[in-house]
Amino acid sequence: MRICSLLPSATEIAFALGLGDQVVAVSHECDYPPEASNRPVLTKSAIHQRIHRSLEVDREVEQRGGDIYEIDEKLLDKLKPDIILTQELCHVCAVSYTRVKEAARVLDADAKIVSLEPTDLEEIVDNILLVGRMTTKLAEAEKLVAQMLRRITRVREKTRTVQNKPRVFFMEWLRPPWAGGHWIPQMVDYAGGVEGLGRIGKPSHRIEWDQVVEYKPDIIVLSPCGFNADQVVEEAHVLTSYEEWDKIPAFQSSRIYAVNASAYFSRSGPRVVDGLEILAHIIHPELFPENPHPEAVKTVPKGTIGA
Repeated sequence: MRICSLLPSATEIAFALGLGDQVVAVSHECDYPPEASNRPVLTKSAIHQRIHRSLEVDREVEQRGGDIYEIDEKLLDKLKPDIILTQELCHVCAVSYTRVKEAARVLDADAKIVSLEPTDLEEIVDNILLVGRMTTKLAEAEKLVAQMLRRITRVREKTRTVQNKPRVFFMEWLRPPWAGGHWIPQMVDYAGGVEGLGRIGKPSHRIEWDQVVEYKPDIIVLSPCGFNADQVVEEAHVLTSYEEWDKIPAFQSSRIYAVNASAYFSRSGPRVVDGLEILAHIIHPELFPENPHPEAVKTVPKGTIGA
């Protein structure tokens, strides 16, 4: 079987199921596991090689109407995949389903386009099982899913009876501010917090900063899509453009954290459970004293973002 994965999370799923030798091409953002970078690249972005700052990226995406990815149709035709793994969930996160269908017109009718579009943790699990069924790796998928569910259950059991549930703002873009959606509010809930600005099962959305000030979050998690923790810290200075930091409890108590969004939060693959465990450590360190991925979390100094 020849698999083309145009989605980083799908690439992670395929390799986790032992399909790495059947993945014949990936997207330009597929960087995990490391061996995925050895595959031919089918897509490219019109903006990410040129600009990197939050506001500039947001403006460029808006000007282009979200159409920011291109597919190498000649390479796709040459590879002649049996399955193309893609998504419909977010046109900014990866190449759109519509664009994939247009590019796939050069292929034989037998080529299957599989769209993975989970909106919560349970659907992420279902997507892994779907890939397993489509690739005759169902047993491997069931084993992986069982491991993930055990870890999710462990976190939920520890936080089920907590009395103190901090207000969390999971900030999915820095400038302008966006609140996390889909599985993110659910992850915060499972980790023992309350995400009052995000909408579970719904796309992330732009909000006004005065909503954040009014919400008074006890914890702010900075997780702009496509950034690792060090890159978030470097970009955090853009937050100085926002006012009334002194009214926000998270700022007062220095509980503002930068995380590795690409690895553990924005991708709907197996490592989202690592993200849940990271969140549990951030929100309730008394219950989860060990951070499973120390390199993935950085405390943002108060002086970086406010007086």
